[in-house]
Amino acid sequence: MPSVDTLSATFAALADPTRRAILARLAEGDASVGELAAPFDISLPAVSRHLKVLETAHLIVREKDAQWRRCRLDAAPLKLAADWVEQYRDFWEERFDALDALLKQQTAETLEVTNGKRRRRGKGRARRRRN
Repeated sequence: MPSVDTLSATFAALADPTRRAILARLAEGDASVGELAAPFDISLPAVSRHLKVLETAHLIVREKDAQWRRCRLDAAPLKLAADWVEQYRDFWEERFDALDALLKQQTAETLEVTNGKRRRRGKGRARRRRN
């Protein structure tokens, strides 16, 4: 079980769409800070702050490659977060199954009532025509 601090840092880092986009780009392969910054309409220092949050959460590793700073995805904290969320799958599946059963029951009851009313109306009309 991951520590709460690890989970908190991971989820805090994932809370920002720019950081999620950076992680998505890094999932395709290592990239320089400039390559990561290119698609965003924000300053390089702002991108560096996002990278620092990701690095603090241990979601990326920054390495010096000659004069370039390369970033690499470290998906281990994402796996820990996914495992934590997975614990709640049974809870939600039970709730969805109960909701599905309730909706099916209500639909069946509605059809039963609707069909009953139609029969009564049909009989009433037939009586009026005979009179």
